[in-house]
Amino acid sequence: MHSILGAINSLFGGNKLSILIYHQVLEQFDPMRPYEVTADTFDWHMQLISKHFSPISLCEAARHIENNTVPKRAICVTFDDGYLNNLTVAQPILAKYKVPATVYVATAFSEGADMWNDRVLDLFKDPRLDNLIIENTQVALGDWNNRNRLAEEQLMRLKYLPIDERLAGVQQLYDDNNLADPEPRMMNPQQIKQLSETGVEIGGHTVNHPILKVLSKEQQFEEIHQCKVQLESWTGKPVKHFAYPNGSYGKDLTDETVQLVKQAGYETAVVTDWGTSAYGDDLHRLKRFTPWDTSALKFHGRLIKSRLR
Repeated sequence: MHSILGAINSLFGGNKLSILIYHQVLEQFDPMRPYEVTADTFDWHMQLISKHFSPISLCEAARHIENNTVPKRAICVTFDDGYLNNLTVAQPILAKYKVPATVYVATAFSEGADMWNDRVLDLFKDPRLDNLIIENTQVALGDWNNRNRLAEEQLMRLKYLPIDERLAGVQQLYDDNNLADPEPRMMNPQQIKQLSETGVEIGGHTVNHPILKVLSKEQQFEEIHQCKVQLESWTGKPVKHFAYPNGSYGKDLTDETVQLVKQAGYETAVVTDWGTSAYGDDLHRLKRFTPWDTSALKFHGRLIKSRLR
């Protein structure tokens, strides 16, 4: 069946580039992060794309799009945020199947602090807690479905606040419940450099992971440019690629944002709008795709479907 899907992809998929989005690759399943792949799942993902697609780096992809030479079945693998398990769990699997990848790092979280959304999720994950105080009200946590629902409510409440207010809101949740943060889950600068030295491309993802659209032009440029400066200092290499936080064009970024990314010197940038990219497309608005299927045939079939649109 995979051979048939591969033939359909070659015949009708055209010279299009698919870009996959991952965040974490977990050693074990996390009930508060059911959408994150485990090492076992990521292993068969990479095995499948190495066999039935043409994995290329983003640098290669950019050249191919500009020159109208995108290979049939071309695909890129990307990770957002800068999690330590990108180095410790994902990278050995990438190397095993010789799949290039790009990891986009939000640099403020490389000095020991977790991302704000992970801090929220971890509050609701602690199995020792039956209740949490949320906005001055004691709330029963219940089962995993209810914990996920409550966490999502807090994430949506905080997501579009200014950065300082968002972080203060998360800290207030910890203070109200007299809780401390768990061990950091993000790469530090030395680990980012180590990952870069394995051949994985390091890209920018802003400093604080804000919704860029809600910031002033000056604030946006500072987030975009300072991230690049920091990563180049840490890795000793040019940082050519960028991922817009949250990444939905029109909702989270504007044409002004795109121009600021170009001005900062990034050669490509990716959004989270689903689709593929091809000759003539804007290299600073490359579309991506999130794989979530739990069977190889569905995963393969959905990838082909996205390329046939």
